[in-house]
Amino acid sequence: MQTTDEQFAAIRAEFGPDSLARVEEMMAPGGIPRHPLQAGAKWILPGISQRPWHDPRSDPAIGSLVDALESAHGAIRAEHERAWRTRRTAFSDYEHYLTRQDDWQSLYLYQDGQLNVASADLAPTAFGVIRDVAVADSLICPLLESHFSTLLPGSRIAPHSDLWNFSINLHFAVDIPADCDITVAGETRGWEEGRCLLFDYSFEHHAENRGDRPRTCLLVDLWHPETTLAERRALTVLVTEVRKLLADM
Repeated sequence: MQTTDEQFAAIRAEFGPDSLARVEEMMAPGGIPRHPLQAGAKWILPGISQRPWHDPRSDPAIGSLVDALESAHGAIRAEHERAWRTRRTAFSDYEHYLTRQDDWQSLYLYQDGQLNVASADLAPTAFGVIRDVAVADSLICPLLESHFSTLLPGSRIAPHSDLWNFSINLHFAVDIPADCDITVAGETRGWEEGRCLLFDYSFEHHAENRGDRPRTCLLVDLWHPETTLAERRALTVLVTEVRKLLADM
């Protein structure tokens, strides 16, 4: 098996000697200057816009995924409601890298670098969109996931930053009661049912459901559109190797 250095060398040979300059700068001791509200992130790739909120349709490829999800809202919501009612055991407590919450339930469509085929029968419409757009068009970050995220009434996700800025989080609002919101870098927004929000979760963020029924969004972890193909390959190699090392400790 090739080492990380050998895989990086192969990427440079294909894309050019400077193709991984930003990744190398990110990995350098001390990292790079960052926004104060990104202080909790592990890695900050230089040259990525320090902008917490993004227009979901500003990137054409991500816009295609947004259109596919929003046009199928009715079917996606109905299928999730049926799964929640009849197959609750298919849902699990969400395990964030910082915590595990039993009042934050998840049904995974994509995890560990592959589609979760066990969910295809439970949520066929959403599964099809993730497979045919997010995965087929290489939008999804294989280091992360896509899942239905259901916050129970009265639940709260504490303020935190995610690990890096080279992926970006799409929230598709599936079933949204009143009194639910998300705050990113100090700006609070509500979800509009059937629509998408897109934000950089390396910025500190938190969410709350003060409503009287569960709040469900479909979350999709996407490559940040300002990353290159060479960088995406190298970052996948890097993070996969780090995770292996941590698992062996």
